[in-house]
Amino acid sequence: MQQSYESEEPTTAGRRPGGDARVLVVEDDPTVAEVVSGYLDRAGYVVDRAPDGPSALIRAGEHWPDLVVLDLMLPGMDGLEVCRRMRGHGPVPVIMLTARGDEDDRILGLEVGADDYVTKPFSPRELVLRVESVLRRTRPGAGLSPSGAAGLRVDPGSRRATKNGAELALTLREFDLLAFFLSHPGRAFSREDLMREVWGWDFGDLSTVTVHVRRLRGKVEDDPARPRLIRTVWGVGYRFDATGQEGS
Repeated sequence: MQQSYESEEPTTAGRRPGGDARVLVVEDDPTVAEVVSGYLDRAGYVVDRAPDGPSALIRAGEHWPDLVVLDLMLPGMDGLEVCRRMRGHGPVPVIMLTARGDEDDRILGLEVGADDYVTKPFSPRELVLRVESVLRRTRPGAGLSPSGAAGLRVDPGSRRATKNGAELALTLREFDLLAFFLSHPGRAFSREDLMREVWGWDFGDLSTVTVHVRRLRGKVEDDPARPRLIRTVWGVGYRFDATGQEGS
């Protein structure tokens, strides 16, 4: 499939420096990898590149990235497996690159823990903005107070979450989603509301919210099949019930 990534001229105008943040770009198409790396470099990021899964794992072992831009369709080892293996070594935000129309693959990427995805062909400028957005949310929440209810507690300053004192292994978006629910107990939010408030998007694929709610329930509910904390409000969306009691 032909993709005109070269059609946009990289620019430094109005850029927000990436500082020392390191981004690993895993992409087997050299043209796409070069353009994406160029845009990220001009935005101030330290960029590493890998053409396949095994190379990506080696590069990550040498210099652990602050974020990974990961193509889903890679030769040999696909992006899902790369994501699983990286997450086995430590938390790292992941933005997946997927082919347009492959909804099942995008859902799989979210299920395995990707924090965001961009469909091909894409605007490199949009990708840089997504990278900035995800990394901004990984920074400790200065001035934000810890909150908790029903045995759950989140500390935005340290980006730690616990359930009954035991630490929860949450992805970036799962943490943000839980923190948002804990800050607004008893209020019902639509998926559009959650996408805007948690993801910072005014539009997008609402299945992203559905998948993350399902994953979060799997980590905070005693019985995810019968959730008592993160309730489904039919015709609306979801509500966090701080009491965790039976019934709606």
